[in-house]
Amino acid sequence: MNNIVKPIPCEILSVKRESLHEYTFRVKTDIKPEHGQFLQLSIPKIGEAPISVSSFSDGWLEFTIRSVGKVTDEIFRKEAGDTLFLRGAYGKGWPVEQFKGKNLVIITGGTGLAPVKSMLNMFADKADYAKSVTLISGFKNEEGLIFKNDLDRWAKHFKTIYALDNDPKEGWRVGFVSDFISEIPFAEFGDDYEVVIVGPPPMMKFTGLAAVKCGAAEEKIWMSFERKMSCAVGKCGHCRIDETYVCLDGPVFNYTKAKYLVD
Repeated sequence: MNNIVKPIPCEILSVKRESLHEYTFRVKTDIKPEHGQFLQLSIPKIGEAPISVSSFSDGWLEFTIRSVGKVTDEIFRKEAGDTLFLRGAYGKGWPVEQFKGKNLVIITGGTGLAPVKSMLNMFADKADYAKSVTLISGFKNEEGLIFKNDLDRWAKHFKTIYALDNDPKEGWRVGFVSDFISEIPFAEFGDDYEVVIVGPPPMMKFTGLAAVKCGAAEEKIWMSFERKMSCAVGKCGHCRIDETYVCLDGPVFNYTKAKYLVD
């Protein structure tokens, strides 16, 4: 019988620096997640942290990690050939079957791009999966850019709006991602669209409000939460918000629920 909370030692295949504070770790494993799920990454005697899967294929998973605490700082000391412990995958991912044949609007802030990266790659590889894809992706400044090659690739497949908060860059817009939602033709989409929003809590809060103001129906908006999770199986209560356990009921939520969870 499998132990759902037992970490498994896995070899780190490669480490790539994405930005000033983010690295992508490719780890050897046969775990097969769904788009939008997360795993618990751990180091013995240090601790563990919940990290969304940013990309995956047969035999490996990738995690794009920002150094924000004791566990992630220690993970950043790891190199190819070292061991990282994994358990999962956990949670409910993106409803990709529901997205089939729809006009998709995906809005991300900073490392919020990581939980949708694997899904964006799927849409790029399967051009007929979605009717259209619009990607609005914003970063604080140029130093914080991640997935530079992927951003260039996606621009060839999707309608893209890339923005920096207040740092002019050639070919990029200046402003917050919420500033550009008014350019989305929700009225033309009719009932044939879905919206995905991922980023820091304030970004999701105001972007969700802006999307509704611009005509998006609440039931067609989806968000992913990075609220602190510990056990990942609904036992410890660390991620509980009222009666909702983010690790079990999420991390992906429909906005009809998410609007009550966002900070």
